[in-house]
Amino acid sequence: MSRNSVLAAAVEKGRRPGARLGGAARALALELVAEARVEWGHVTELVAAAFRRERALGSAERRLVAETVYGMIRQHRRLGAIVDGLVARRRARAVSPMVRAQVELCVYELREGGAPPAAIAGELERLLAFAPDPGRLAAEDAGLAGLSGIEREAVRLSYPTWMLARFCADHGEEPGLALAAAMNRRAPLCVRANTVKVSREELARRLTAEGAPCEPTRLATSGLVLAERINAFALPAFQGGLFEVMDEGSQLCAEAVAPPPGGAVADACAGAGGKTLALAALLGGKGRVLALDANARKLEELRRRARRAGLSNVVARALDGGRLPDEARPGRWDRVLVDAPCSGLGVLRRHPEARWRLAEKDADAFPGRQLALLLAYAPLVAGGGRLVYATCTVTRAENDGVVERFLAERPDFHLAPLKEFWGKERAATAGDGTFLRVLPHRHDTDGFFAAILRRTGSA
Repeated sequence: MSRNSVLAAAVEKGRRPGARLGGAARALALELVAEARVEWGHVTELVAAAFRRERALGSAERRLVAETVYGMIRQHRRLGAIVDGLVARRRARAVSPMVRAQVELCVYELREGGAPPAAIAGELERLLAFAPDPGRLAAEDAGLAGLSGIEREAVRLSYPTWMLARFCADHGEEPGLALAAAMNRRAPLCVRANTVKVSREELARRLTAEGAPCEPTRLATSGLVLAERINAFALPAFQGGLFEVMDEGSQLCAEAVAPPPGGAVADACAGAGGKTLALAALLGGKGRVLALDANARKLEELRRRARRAGLSNVVARALDGGRLPDEARPGRWDRVLVDAPCSGLGVLRRHPEARWRLAEKDADAFPGRQLALLLAYAPLVAGGGRLVYATCTVTRAENDGVVERFLAERPDFHLAPLKEFWGKERAATAGDGTFLRVLPHRHDTDGFFAAILRRTGSA
């Protein structure tokens, strides 16, 4: 996970009662929200760039700015519905975009307990030329008048209606609503111990000594959850290559690959290498991990991270016009991980803007591309080896559906249940015994899926 991608978890720190943005920090938060809404760009990158520019901001202001920006983007639809009701009361008197943005920020602060209601009511009166009832704006049904069914729930939880409907269709109505609600909360800050250099227990002691108390993850065997959100990249333990920031669900996907001692593993969609490094550590720095990706810049970041981690068993190769490098010989790999590009609907806690950027038609286009990737990389798997398909989404079409379609086209592969490798209890806790399936509302991880597909016979 890069510095920008962890910012969402690292800089937010729980709003203190009465804490409220003012002056330059308040203007910056409004500017960032407006900028994010133009094309729903990546908020982590916008916030990180702003903090590099605004060096005069103190750490407390930075945390509050980040918390406010992420919160307003998560609550975009709900805040919009509440403010629409306020603006409608002005009748013919128009409200400028700048004034509307300030009203939304006031409503957000009121609903989050960011300041005394009387103070916010006074500001709203100045902005709107009438005095709304703060209690009404903070009520559970604020902005929901006249709505019913899935539309009401989508506004209440602040999601596109199609997205919430899909959650409910795939997981059941009550679990689907619980999933959506969980993704409106902050994600924990998790790290993975680099077990080539340090045990999880020793890392926990080191982090505590460095002012970062932590506790073991419940499911991942090398993970730790930090008790507070801090700049983990500034810690001496990070500089020494003792850990990587990595969600527990992502760590579990790497563990599902279960590379054999001294084995050969190909990571087909490696990106910046979070799972690649985890696989290399699972091999104890031995064997070989071939990291493949079309993005050469990301692979260079992977190489840098591997050097810091002291992992010499990683080889990174960029795809040349989509063609595989010579090292990716068919039938030679004990494990092949296809961590496929997906809708990302399992990581909305960290990327709240994605719910507004993703269109339904774009989500529907992923399964075809995911199946094509699985079919393209299946020939690399040795006879008796395993192809592991993973995503960071929570939709059946991109997960179970892709696996079913792949098995129909490749009868030389069959589904190997997770419980076969992890045992019944652990596999049932982290999924359904067959698939790895972790979810924010059940496991307090990001949403991840993995399926293990074994190749029969000889390649």
